[in-house]
Amino acid sequence: MATLKEILTRRPVAATIRLTVPSGGARPAPPVGPALGQYRLNLMAFCKDFNARTQKYKPDTPMSVTITAFKDNTFEFTVKSPSVTWYLKKAAGIESGSGRPGHVEASTVTLTHVYDIAKVKQSDPYCQYMSLESICKSIIGTANTMGIKVVKDLD
Repeated sequence: MATLKEILTRRPVAATIRLTVPSGGARPAPPVGPALGQYRLNLMAFCKDFNARTQKYKPDTPMSVTITAFKDNTFEFTVKSPSVTWYLKKAAGIESGSGRPGHVEASTVTLTHVYDIAKVKQSDPYCQYMSLESICKSIIGTANTMGIKVVKDLD
């Protein structure tokens, strides 16, 4: 339960903005500029902070970011790692999944690929308390819906 001091010091939230921005590529141009500008947030401060946080990733990696804009024109944001589908497409070496998953196989990935993706996704805020095994099962399910076959090792 929140204390009275915590309740009184909470800042009123103006909006929650979700964007997909390339890593190291946040600029005050669309899509970032109009999304943050309508809430009168400091664009350059966001761009500098975002680019600094995502410099460890390869350029143009699509990063999901959730920005909480407060009524006093300040903001906080969390950066999540790229989506599982993006990692699976990179691991399989394909541009898109199968048009008919379950019938047409688009490509194959190994359990090692799945494990590596799960290790990266475990650092996400929503996955940090999940076991590695459950994250792997989720990734295998995503691969199946994309038409990507998961094998023990490539022959």
